[in-house]
Amino acid sequence: MDIQSVYQKTIRYAAGKHAELQQTLPDSIIPYAVHLSNVAMEILVAASQTKDFDTEFAIQVALLHDILEDTHVTFEELANEFGSNIAMGVLALTKREFLPKDQQMPDSLSRIKLCAPEVRAVKLADRITNLQKPPMSWTTEKKQKYMKEAKLILKELSGTNEYLENRMQLKIEAYKEYILDSKS
Repeated sequence: MDIQSVYQKTIRYAAGKHAELQQTLPDSIIPYAVHLSNVAMEILVAASQTKDFDTEFAIQVALLHDILEDTHVTFEELANEFGSNIAMGVLALTKREFLPKDQQMPDSLSRIKLCAPEVRAVKLADRITNLQKPPMSWTTEKKQKYMKEAKLILKELSGTNEYLENRMQLKIEAYKEYILDSKS
């Protein structure tokens, strides 16, 4: 199957599952599928800059990265629809809600680091996408924590994908403006 067909099949599935729950981007009416598409776009560009990159696998993981965490889709359903490799990659990217909040990201990162470089790249791409202007409801403290977490992700996944790491570093620097703006 060509990459465009893989993309279309996967985004239709993911967008439909997120839409069933009427999920939107925080503090907006923008459908959640826009975030998924943005993460996939980061992956497509990174793939063009990276040797030996499994673009098809990475695109599917990118488009599905929040499906276990944010919808009613089960691991088994995902594995049946897209295969166990895709489902395992998505599972690594899924925070374990039963853990205390401060342990969820370190736990997820430890699992992500055991996966293929493409899964690690999706985590970088996800955070790059999320380092845009934060939701208006976010406090200065929440923005600071988010930036600190972004630095942790970058540190822990260092050596994954030079293109995405450089892009994330730039996004972290730019994100500082949002914190300064909220203090003034």
